[in-house]
Amino acid sequence: MNIPLIALRIDDRAAIHWPGETLTGEYQIDAVGPDDLRAVEFSVAWYTEGKGDEDLGIHLFQRFTAENTPDAALGEHRRFQVVLPNSPLSYEGVLVKIRWCIRVRVFTSQGRDYCYELPFQLGNVRPAQAVLETGGKEDAPPAVKAANGRFQLAAAVGVRPPSDE
Repeated sequence: MNIPLIALRIDDRAAIHWPGETLTGEYQIDAVGPDDLRAVEFSVAWYTEGKGDEDLGIHLFQRFTAENTPDAALGEHRRFQVVLPNSPLSYEGVLVKIRWCIRVRVFTSQGRDYCYELPFQLGNVRPAQAVLETGGKEDAPPAVKAANGRFQLAAAVGVRPPSDE
């Protein structure tokens, strides 16, 4: 058996997709015979990367098997359409990152599975930046002055740190 070739595409490859927007696209599995496939899963998901436990959230999940799709070949061309949720938004933090993707996973009759994912950005949250203390309190940027510690993460969502005044 050959390794499945998974083709996955988002119609509008805009840099940013917005909550409430309808994301559309298509996928198809090639290079394997219909008897070589046991199941195909399609999902729209978010996951975290970075410090601590990694989380995974599924916004949409579809599983196709020979039993639940008897009239169609599992590898056939399929279109998808999903309304994107309000949260969580994509985020590039210093300690943690939130990523969104569409994912196709193929299960073969030989007991192996193959996965391909295509990332996309939901929302436009500014990336966080680590702010290092620069010495004396007078020299330090406002975010560090308010922290009174070694470092503090700068606000990523446009919220100003408290002032000393």
